[in-house]
Order: sequence, then C-alpha cells, then structure tokens
Amino acid sequence: MRVSRTPRPTAAAPPEWVAGAAWVDEIAAPEGASHLRVDSVHFAPGARTAWHSHPLGQVLHVTAGTGLVQCLGGEVHTIRTGDSVRVAPGEWHWHGASPTASMTHLAVQEVAEDGTEAERGSHVTEAEYPARPAAR
Repeated sequence: MRVSRTPRPTAAAPPEWVAGAAWVDEIAAPEGASHLRVDSVHFAPGARTAWHSHPLGQVLHVTAGTGLVQCLGGEVHTIRTGDSVRVAPGEWHWHGASPTASMTHLAVQEVAEDGTEAERGSHVTEAEYPARPAAR
C-alpha cells in the first residue's frame, strides 16, 4: 500500500480537448500492473470536452454541480451531483458543464495495453451545445 499526501498541482485542461475553462486534478495514474486512471475534472459554466472515445470505456461520477453528456447520435442528458454515467468502449461522446452552472466529475477509465487513453475528435459545435437536454 502507498498513501499519497502530496497533492499534484491542478492543471488547466488543454484547449485541444476542452472548449472553455476546465481544470484537472489527477487522482490516480496508471502505475505498474494497474491501467487505472482517475481524474477529478472541474468545468466552468459552458465548458465541455471535444467529441472523444475511450478504448475500454469510461465512468463519470458527478461530485458537484450540473452538467451535460451526449453519446453520438443520442440525446443530450442533464447530469447532477450523485449521478454516474457509464460510456461503452469505443463510444463517441462529450461531457461538460451546463450553460449556467459549473460541474465537477470523477472520470474513471482503464488505459489500453498500448497506452491509449482516448481518441479525440472535433469540438462540440454551438449548434450541438447546448442541445435540448432530455427530460430526467
């Protein structure tokens, strides 16, 4: 067992991955035999990821605020504190804050054997965001 008490510095999310302001705190990085990555990501209102997919899927767990998530071809869903989203392997999706509220989530995924964590596509357009969220 290893206990880590030294927090890693918060990093701004790179603009090729996120439209708007977002910050990432690394919770766990792949190490040794583990392929697990966990990040806490905080999105300012209106900030969202580009379209992307993960080779082994992803779980999002909202820890604060209100956000939006959409899988390619599907409806935009509102997500709130306590909600979890499971994205299937290879499924193209985006996620981020709602237009008027910030949102923080844990992003949990396994890194593929070849080191691939995600494949990035184009940014979500203004026409796509904010599409009308599906009723909850």
